[in-house]
Amino acid sequence: MSKSTPRHKPYDQMTTAELAEATKQYDREELGLPGRPLTARDRTLHRQARARKPDRPKNGQGAAAVTVSIERALLKQADALAKRRKMGRSQLFSEGLQAVLARAQAG
Repeated sequence: MSKSTPRHKPYDQMTTAELAEATKQYDREELGLPGRPLTARDRTLHRQARARKPDRPKNGQGAAAVTVSIERALLKQADALAKRRKMGRSQLFSEGLQAVLARAQAG
């Protein structure tokens, strides 16, 4: 048997008194998560994490941005292939370069 939670009417169909009762938990002054205050170290870590830009996960030794000139028609074909394979342009180029390097190493 599954537990069922009590259901309430949709908010737009409640009376003012019912709506006040259903939402009274949000009337608190502070809405954050319950718990202890952050320590000085936790505050520092939190501040550093907020300052960091979102980053792609590192593979191997990380990534380096490289500017490369590619013929427009070839780039269009590469983008179409990447889209069909559901991958990004960078991933497609990385896999292609790895394949060329593997062939060069084998031959």
